[in-house]
Amino acid sequence: MNKRQVSLASAAVTVVLLTAACEGGGGSSATDDYGKAPAGNSSKIDDGYGSGGSSSSDPSAPASGGTKSAEAGRLAVRDAPGIGSVVADAKGRTLYRFDKDTAGPSASRCDGDCAKAWPPVPADDASATSGIGAALGEVERADGTRQLTLAGWPVYRYVKDTAPGDTKGQGVGGTWNAFAPDGKKAGGKPADGPDASKPADAPDDAPTPADRAKPAAEGVSVNDDRTLGKILVDGRGRTLYRFGKDSAWPMKFACAGACLDTWKPAKPVEKSAVRGVPEKLITTVTRPDGTKQLAVDCWPVYWFTGDKKPGDTQGQGKQGLWFAVDDQGGKVTTPAG
Repeated sequence: MNKRQVSLASAAVTVVLLTAACEGGGGSSATDDYGKAPAGNSSKIDDGYGSGGSSSSDPSAPASGGTKSAEAGRLAVRDAPGIGSVVADAKGRTLYRFDKDTAGPSASRCDGDCAKAWPPVPADDASATSGIGAALGEVERADGTRQLTLAGWPVYRYVKDTAPGDTKGQGVGGTWNAFAPDGKKAGGKPADGPDASKPADAPDDAPTPADRAKPAAEGVSVNDDRTLGKILVDGRGRTLYRFGKDSAWPMKFACAGACLDTWKPAKPVEKSAVRGVPEKLITTVTRPDGTKQLAVDCWPVYWFTGDKKPGDTQGQGKQGLWFAVDDQGGKVTTPAG
């Protein structure tokens, strides 16, 4: 094979690899360098991802004191405004359960960054008052520690609950709920907290009654923002953002774990639902967990839970890493108005 043939072959391989990286997600693994403190859904959502949590330099430590392995002590029932009766530890910190765990058999699926945002409660020295009807137990975690269970469900705290009685973890991601005294999910929502108008066991992006009156999200169009110019939005008018720690070449997903409580991967769309954007820029990529995500010019795109109405751009410039996308697929660096 002569040098020209080798050069052409190398170029062809490069094109194939780049195409695969964009269209297929490249099988890349998510990283944990998107930030250390979770945002979640709370009254401080406008602080954005990575702020508004514990004052401790270690975001895995509960702000109410102690370490992330602080013992639960004697559990008690407390009344949480807008939610009802919830289970709290001896210091009044609300205790939570995770829908992706299992109770029979007990198993925890919250590790890594998830466990930094939601510290597992140790089984040591836990007891319950007579008002708690669910049985206490324990489960061995992957790291060999013993985690408290209630009605078989692993028990957690939330790092953004900064004072006794806080319930900022209620409804986060559509998968986290305070414990009711019978071990089931507590209902309702905290003041200024996440929307509880959809079932607690619904998927993260399940429509609420209000959503059902809105256009479907499966589309991409252009919104003419008075400050940012022409930016991309989904079918519900939600601004689409890309993350500076992701990459397109090679494909990398740096927003994972607790990051996804705040920045939701946009759903893929049909080309027929694309308006005002070159169709060649709109693709679908595969995340490390196998789910599909919309990509613009091979960059994964997200919507921000802090944007409360169509046209909001509260996510623009967050941490100097999150940016709206223009109608040619580029990131918009202009500060939001």
